[in-house]
Amino acid sequence: MPLGRPRRRPDRHPHRPRERAAVGDRPRRIRGRSSREVRPLVLPARTAGVTILLLHGLGSDRRQPLDLLAPVLAASPGRSERVLALDVRAHGAYPEVGRPADFQLDRLAEDVARRTLAELEGDDAPLTVIGISMGAAIGLRLAIDGLLRVRRAVYLRPSFDDRSLPEHLRPFPVIGEMLAEAGPDGADLFRATELYERVAHASPAGGRALLTQFTAPDAAPRAIRLVEIPRNRAFADDAELAASARAGIRSLVVGAERDPVHPLPIAQRWAAALDAPLSTVPARDAGLPAQTRAIHAVVGRFLAED
Repeated sequence: MPLGRPRRRPDRHPHRPRERAAVGDRPRRIRGRSSREVRPLVLPARTAGVTILLLHGLGSDRRQPLDLLAPVLAASPGRSERVLALDVRAHGAYPEVGRPADFQLDRLAEDVARRTLAELEGDDAPLTVIGISMGAAIGLRLAIDGLLRVRRAVYLRPSFDDRSLPEHLRPFPVIGEMLAEAGPDGADLFRATELYERVAHASPAGGRALLTQFTAPDAAPRAIRLVEIPRNRAFADDAELAASARAGIRSLVVGAERDPVHPLPIAQRWAAALDAPLSTVPARDAGLPAQTRAIHAVVGRFLAED
């Protein structure tokens, strides 16, 4: 396996990853996890109101957006929103791993929509979607494909565009292959790659974030998620992105400075095509508290507007 240079094949579908047999060639589930654990975390509203659906980033779990946005959600006027936080397939408490095809972005979005509708028990009221990175891409598909009645969307540090496996996402399949072959010890191998050195040089915090993929729960048996998901396209072109605005969905895009895995130009492109405001927050290397405060401020203002 050439480190830092994942294999590539021609794409056959606009939003789908290529099939690969190197990792996860048959359906699997994490031993010791039952299907009952798939249930999302729901924070009930004090009064009837909008549902907020939270979607996490690649390799993380539902706690990521909950922890990040807890002060914003708690400060919401009257706390009229019901908050629904889901684990995406092969993340968090979701026990199923599955085949490469299960990690097509369209399928992930369909699964999220199905579980959301089941949890809402037929309530077809419009909702707000807030997604981080991979979660932003899934949220975008929910909105564009009409899988849920999305009224508002917040896309935090989007990393996916109309390319399969762009340069900034190339570290993830390499990490996935190393996890499958060496488990957590693969971190030492990854540190020696040009891919890691490039990210860590541009952003030490970004380099540290990549290394956390090796210590995530059940990271090795779930390595396929890192191999397949970055091969997805979030949208076909800018015209498809613009369809969200034409549908009347109000959006906010949040990008960060000096974030090589979530390049600011991608956030700028999303915002322009969505006809949405773009908020640029400080780099993580300038201090995570500063970035978090900025996110709280811009998301809080957006949610307060109607």
